[in-house]
Order: sequence, then C-alpha cells, then structure tokens
Amino acid sequence: MNFCVEVIIVPALLLFGTLVTLVPLFILRYCCDHNRTRVRTPQHYHSSSHRQTERHHHHHQHHTNHHHSHRTKHQNHRSHLQGIDAPPGINPLEHEELPMSVTQVRQNVRPTMAAAPQRSTESHHEAFSQVAVLPQTFSIHPNDTVNFYRARMDNKNVVLRVLKETASSSEKQKFLGFASFVSGLGPHPFIPSLLGVMSAQSPLVMVVEELQQRDLLGFLWRCRQPSCDMTEKRIFTMAAQVASALDYLHSQNCIHGNVGARSVLVSGDMTAKLWGFGPAYRRRTQGSSTGEDTVIKKWQAPEVLAMRPITKSSDVWSFGILIYEMVTLGDPPFAQVMSSELLQHLQRGSHLKRPDTCSNSLYSIIRSCCHFNAKSRLSTSELIRMLKAGESSANGRTAIRVTEPFKFEKYLREAGFAEAYNYAVL
Repeated sequence: MNFCVEVIIVPALLLFGTLVTLVPLFILRYCCDHNRTRVRTPQHYHSSSHRQTERHHHHHQHHTNHHHSHRTKHQNHRSHLQGIDAPPGINPLEHEELPMSVTQVRQNVRPTMAAAPQRSTESHHEAFSQVAVLPQTFSIHPNDTVNFYRARMDNKNVVLRVLKETASSSEKQKFLGFASFVSGLGPHPFIPSLLGVMSAQSPLVMVVEELQQRDLLGFLWRCRQPSCDMTEKRIFTMAAQVASALDYLHSQNCIHGNVGARSVLVSGDMTAKLWGFGPAYRRRTQGSSTGEDTVIKKWQAPEVLAMRPITKSSDVWSFGILIYEMVTLGDPPFAQVMSSELLQHLQRGSHLKRPDTCSNSLYSIIRSCCHFNAKSRLSTSELIRMLKAGESSANGRTAIRVTEPFKFEKYLREAGFAEAYNYAVL
C-alpha cells in the first residue's frame, strides 16, 4: 500500500515542480517579446513614401533605426538648403520626399503629406502658396508633357515645371535627366537657379526661381510701348551677363546651341539669365553635334547650317544675333531671306545690316561675333571685355524706339517659323 502511494505522489510532485518552473519562464518570455514589439512599432508606422526615404538613406549609409534621430543629425549642415526635395545628385534637401498635387488655377495650394512624421522643431518649407497656371506665349518646340505654374515658396516666387501624370516612363526619365543635367552645370549668377526636384511620386516637379519679366523676347516686344525703356547701356549690361553665363558653360565643356532672346530670362531688376538648355541636354544624351534644329536656322552659324559639328564659336555667332534682337527690340535676323536660302546668302559674303537703332560700338560687336570664318570670331572672354568696356561709355538716358508696330504673324514668317506654338522658355 505504501509503495502505491509513493508511485502516485512522486510523479505528481515532479509534474507540479515542472509547471512551477515553466510558467514564470513563459511569463517572462511573453513580457520581453511584448516590449520589443512596442520598441519596433515606430519603424513600421511611417507611410510607404517614408520607407522609400529610409531605403535611400541606407544606400548613402546615413540610415539609423530611428527617423527623428536621423533628422536631428543632419539638421545643422542642411540648414542652408532650400526647402524642397531632390533625388541623389541634386542638392536641396537631398532625400526629403514630398508628394504634390496642383490644379489648373487654385490659390493657397499645399502639397499632400500622407502620414508624414511630425517636425515640431522645423519650419514647413514644403508649402507652396498662390499656385496658378503660368501664362505662355508661343513655343518653337511645344512640349505637351509639361505644364508650368507660378507659386510662392519660402517667401519667394518660383516656377513649377510639372510633368503630366500621364507621362510615360521614358518621358519621366527624360524629365529627371534634364533636371540632373541642369543641376550638374552648377550655380552661376546669370543662370536661373534650380531650387529642387520633387521625385517621390507623380507628378514630377522641377522648382526654378521665377524671373518676373520672363523671356527677353517678350520683354523686347513690350519695350516697343512707352511704358518700357531699353537703352544702349542696358543692352551692354544684359549682354555682358549672358556672355558671362555662356563663358561659364564653355568652361564646363557645355555648348549651349540655342542662344537667342527666347532663351534668356529677365528678372525684376533687369538681370538677364541664360536658359533654354534643351538642345544642350539632347546633345549630351543623344550624342548628335550637327545642326539638329532646323526651326531656329536664322540663329545658327554657317557651319551648323552646313551640318558640321557645333562648336563654342557657333554659340558666339548666335550671341551676335542676340544683340541684333536686342537693338531692334525683337526683330528676327535676316528677315528678308528664306531659311532654306540662308546658307547660300552667307556664302556669298552677305551679313547682317546695321539697324537704324544700333550704335557703331554695338554693331562692331555683332560683326565680330558673326564672322563667316569661325576662327575669326571673338572668344567669350574677349566678348565680355568688349561689352564691359562699352558699357562704361554707353548711352543710358535715351530709350531705343522702333516706329513700326509689332505684328506677331509677320514675326513668325520672317523668323522662319512655320506656325505659332505655345512657347515655354523653361
């Protein structure tokens, strides 16, 4: 009998002891797992766009497990940057992802921010206000994939170059490639500033400083009215600014290939900045260096018309045409010559005639730029010296006046454009 009791009691005690030991272990294990889950939760809370941001940071070896600690770490050295995101290679706020939506005409529009982390210690640079469609005049190369908007960002006027959401993947690649190309040129006082690129999701957006007077060609046409004055001195000043930008581009081994009043933007204080980099970007990506643009023949050098490679001297020829546009307040060059006959016209030794509104000093520069022989043309450095020397003695009091009223259809015909387009200089 005693033996039977021992057989029953001993296993029961062993089972009870095992349970007493295992239950606390299970409780401790459960508590530890629960605490670790709570610590990991913030890593999974952020939106998909934030997770993409973390992947970018990991690629650049700046990623940490806690998003806010990362923001604190980089806040000081990024304080000088503009408040807009950009893909790698484009400087401003290099990986801040910022989706944005805009409408045709809408005031006080702000970008959409889905599940964005709180930033109690930072100002909200991302907000755009007063977004409105940017009026356009005509285009040599219409671009149906891009819309333009005027907006305010960080208390300054900006232009939003927005890729339509229906754009194909190749069009998106070209859009971002062009932005990267412009960014790679580096900053220059007489090239419009690229403030950033929004690439987190559609629509893709380039943000560029706005120059209030917009393109120089339209500004010249407006100067035919009494309310706008263009003087000889201002021509020297603005031409020297464009020449400085062109000289800088040439130092970067970049041939512009599209110099003309349509490719120059003018700020509120009459500063001229060179833009119109589309042909330069196409040459960089497609490799063509011959006369690829038949629409702007009247601005092209003879060697380009002859389908020979474009050179820095070709830009200087086009710069001479730019000065001609300025002194005539927007007249096209070689107005009485058909584009198809221009090369033969130049080969016969003909050249631009001196306009009545052009001083001898400015006409001398035009002729020095527009030598038929490319080797005889001025270099950009020589051009800058001549323009600055002429500026000091130029007439800054008498406004240039053109008696003939401006007629848009006549301009299109004489400039060699087959038809009018909706033209966006950005």
